[in-house]
Amino acid sequence: MHGRKIDSLALDNYQRAARVILANHLVTRTYPDRIALPLIRRWATELREDLAELFGYRLEVTETTARVFPIIDRLDAGKPARTPADRLFDRRRYAYLALSIAALGRAGDQTTLSELADQVAAYAGRVEGLELSTDRAADRDAFVDAIGWLTHRGALTLADGDAGGWASDPEAGEALYDIDRPVVFALFRPPRALQHLHSVRGLLTEEAAGASGPAHAPTAADLARRVRRALVERPVVYLDDLEPAERPVLGQDRIVADVELFTGLRAERRAEGVALIDISGRLSDIRFPSTGTLAQVGLLLAGEIADRVLDLDNPLEQRPGAPDPGEALAAQLDGAIPESTVFAPLAELRALDDFSAQSDSAFDADEDTEDPEETTYPVIDAAWVRETVQALADRYGATFAAQWQADVPGLTTEVVALLERLRLVQTVEDGLLVLPALARYRGAVVTVRTKRTEELFVTAADTYGSDSTGTEGN
Repeated sequence: MHGRKIDSLALDNYQRAARVILANHLVTRTYPDRIALPLIRRWATELREDLAELFGYRLEVTETTARVFPIIDRLDAGKPARTPADRLFDRRRYAYLALSIAALGRAGDQTTLSELADQVAAYAGRVEGLELSTDRAADRDAFVDAIGWLTHRGALTLADGDAGGWASDPEAGEALYDIDRPVVFALFRPPRALQHLHSVRGLLTEEAAGASGPAHAPTAADLARRVRRALVERPVVYLDDLEPAERPVLGQDRIVADVELFTGLRAERRAEGVALIDISGRLSDIRFPSTGTLAQVGLLLAGEIADRVLDLDNPLEQRPGAPDPGEALAAQLDGAIPESTVFAPLAELRALDDFSAQSDSAFDADEDTEDPEETTYPVIDAAWVRETVQALADRYGATFAAQWQADVPGLTTEVVALLERLRLVQTVEDGLLVLPALARYRGAVVTVRTKRTEELFVTAADTYGSDSTGTEGN
């Protein structure tokens, strides 16, 4: 590993480069900023070798882009694409984004927004249930959000005009874009031809996407890479999240130390797992604690939940963890595959082979080995969560952002989603399972400053968050 050979005076610079490429996966001349690509290029050789050795990732660096191709072990719904205004992408925006990339791959050096919209509309018309009508404001807004995502990453550069003007009135407004073809090419390169897939699982690890037949048993090096990948891709790695063969690896000091040295982050260990603490803010797509109403209320709610769990006079029900949300996500995505195309016939032909491969790739277990004791977690009632957020709103509501002052139910939903993305809680049908890492925020001290209302809650706790792709990760 090169981190052990780099001079101590240059190590911080190298670790900064490692954090940037892990956090963004795609780096261009302007994204995430203008200093990122020169930084990656300076350390390209060392990064390429360390990423391959530690994580099994492949890094490609050119004069205009740097792209890491990660190996995804599990689906994660916690890293959605976002608009430049930080709104979450919905299905329509994802579809327009994918079709826009396809259209740009066949375009020249420039395009107008209306020309690109016409091409995407033609593609969308071939997909059952999808349409782009420039007569509908909602469709135009969604399309402009997808174009904004591409512009933010440097695939498009606005040369003239205004996308907002076109979205308001396509007859009066227009925008002209320069196309950066290397960025477009780097954006979407799936490991397999999509026409050959019958399940989203085929886009995961090389083993899952490989040819039919039994997969080889994971070696010690394979297991180590899986655990290192988990450490940099998840806000917290719980032992219960890992396969039985991976759990002892997480306890090896060398494995965690390698990731600490590569990223410059420090690991916080607990009996239940490990979290990398990002005080730099360059690897996390979520800073927590942080400013803003959602982060502030999230910190307050985490403290209230911790106090409730520690209330020995009113013990909470204990319950096993919910099923892996990645499996439910995979089922939802597979259910959206158009049945009228080549996907369905391929699915029928390959289903039996893939089922056999998945079965054979499972870890062998000793028949005489007893099942480990099931881990349980405290359950917080959904009504208690709603009442607690309402109480916080009654006390601090005047300092909240205007949109949340009149929408406490919406605030509750968003705050719970934030805590779930941070792996501090897990949503179940009737409430929340409290995960061990939430204990990190018990007893958080909150101060309300009356003179500067934009700095409402001040805490000395370290920044804690998840990485990006990303990653919008890995």
